[in-house]
Amino acid sequence: MSAADEDVDADTADEDPIGYFLEDMELHGKSGRTRAEYGRVLRRFEGFLADPTRGPGGAASSPAAASHRDCMAFVHELRRDPDLTDSTTATYAAYLHRFFAYMTQVGAFDANPMALVMEELDERIDTDPTRREISVPRMRAFVGEITHPLERALVVTLLKTGMRVGELCNLDLRDVALSRDLAGYDVGDRAQVDGRPDSLFVASEPSVGEVHNGETRSASNKRKRGTVLPVDDELAETLVRWLAVRPDAVSPAEPLFVATGSGWGERLTPEQVGRVVRTHAADAGWYESGAGATENVTPHYFRHFFTTHLRDRTGDRGVVKYLRGDVADDIIDTYTHNWGDNVRETYEQHIYSLLE
Repeated sequence: MSAADEDVDADTADEDPIGYFLEDMELHGKSGRTRAEYGRVLRRFEGFLADPTRGPGGAASSPAAASHRDCMAFVHELRRDPDLTDSTTATYAAYLHRFFAYMTQVGAFDANPMALVMEELDERIDTDPTRREISVPRMRAFVGEITHPLERALVVTLLKTGMRVGELCNLDLRDVALSRDLAGYDVGDRAQVDGRPDSLFVASEPSVGEVHNGETRSASNKRKRGTVLPVDDELAETLVRWLAVRPDAVSPAEPLFVATGSGWGERLTPEQVGRVVRTHAADAGWYESGAGATENVTPHYFRHFFTTHLRDRTGDRGVVKYLRGDVADDIIDTYTHNWGDNVRETYEQHIYSLLE
């Protein structure tokens, strides 16, 4: 393509970005019907932005200048349209997301304001209203009854981070960065926690049967990408007390959590953690053989507890989804880049207390 052609393309992208996008769709082989569907939705969005009475800012805007709030307001308007079903609204939002993603990729736009909107729409947090609800004071009393250093560390880690039980079992000492004296333990060797004291790194890559950090793993992590999690004072104190009595590990990977009974020094498995939680839950009247997930407290319930209570306290689904490891690359990059401001500060201000 000549320089003159490139200038024409740049002008088209600036003057009519929707037209530019639709032309490129044709070049990519999209059918006329598909292009027409995209065009109808994108032109509707363009009309929405042009009307100062409909947007959140009270002023006319354009697709190139659209903000996250503009996009959210448009989706909200779609939801109120009696002729659109929820699935159709989600489809239209996906059209808008693909438009912005493409225009950002080709350099016509600086950012994709629909990225966070899609994360909010694609909410997979468990909101089952029939699930047992436990208050923070009741959970605090539950934790207070657990005196074994390992068992308390397992439960407090799950409750304070919302991680999956497999992710808990896959933690190694290198994934833990603590600012306290650990009596000679070599921890926090991960580059991801370098310069981030009092944090945990939960990787995305370990899978069952895969050799990771020199050890074949018996559990899988299911994160979309690795996540740095804050460690508050209560979790740090709990981990330090566990490490003070932790047996020497059998594995050279130096697992954080190892058995103190059968299989002394071996990495704990999800089944072993499940038994610990079930035992204490049964003592509390929160577990009964044969009851369903809505009644029984299991390691996965702690993820539900973390999500529900932290989300309600912060009002920030984005931070909670980051901590859960549920967010896509573009959102996780935002939180990782501004880790101190966007995650740690919010977490420390709102995380519930579990120790008496």
